[in-house]
Amino acid sequence: MEYVITCISGSDKYKLDGAFAEHMAASLTQQGFRVHKTAWLTEGMALDIYIDGTQHTEKKPIKQSNLQPSTFADHVDLIIQSAPKPRYRLLISDMDSTMITCECIDELADFVGKKKEVAIITDRAMNGELDFAEALTERVALLAGLPEATLQHCFDERVKPMSGAKELLATHKANGGYSVLVSGGFTFFTSRVREMLGFDEDYSNQLEVVNGKLTGRVIPPILGKEAKLATLHATCKKLGITPEETIAIGDGANDLPMLLAAGLGVAYHAKPTVQAQAHHRINHGDLSSLIHVLA
Repeated sequence: MEYVITCISGSDKYKLDGAFAEHMAASLTQQGFRVHKTAWLTEGMALDIYIDGTQHTEKKPIKQSNLQPSTFADHVDLIIQSAPKPRYRLLISDMDSTMITCECIDELADFVGKKKEVAIITDRAMNGELDFAEALTERVALLAGLPEATLQHCFDERVKPMSGAKELLATHKANGGYSVLVSGGFTFFTSRVREMLGFDEDYSNQLEVVNGKLTGRVIPPILGKEAKLATLHATCKKLGITPEETIAIGDGANDLPMLLAAGLGVAYHAKPTVQAQAHHRINHGDLSSLIHVLA
């Protein structure tokens, strides 16, 4: 079987060159792989290297840590796929710290002076140290009494698209793809981010509001990792495709099941637990890096 390794520079200031391509080829050869060809996708920014993948198995994977020159280690992301590159008909993604730059619940907590307290819980939950549903319930309880109007203020002032998000979604849509935003956050924000970035659908949790104020409760059921995975499978069924035709993106532990089920599951600047288990990672570039794997 043939594989393609897409090498992507994470910075416009750091260019890939012929020396990088030669080092990659030499490293692969040392690991027992035969390099068929190399092809620039964008000169200096993205390079495809095609290899004979006979040696590439679960017991003997390509060692990405051995592929990168030390001078490039902090600047280059590698994505390994079967060749020719699959066509990903569905893109499904987390929202907070993935498609947008913030964690909405942390920002809401800032309006009641509890951002630091909530952010600590969020970070631990996203690293898989806490039960997601319990952690969400605990954090939302701290928002009790917050005026509903604050949600719009928070969105207008704090919610910004992640760099490269619009470009990635536009490219995927131009390729005829379908996209779903699935979040452990809140419908107020996912519905607006869906429109802002061009997703086709969004799924998340609903905050309970009574008399214009948050009650501090989430209307059940709580959407967590199982629901994210279920959304992936349900959407695949609706589209008549397989999970292998899906690209999933996320940064937290509640994203892992859908990342592992997708044909291409990408941990995007993810928490350590997610980094350790995901098969693909973007650690240096922005979301537009993934445009190169859609080619």
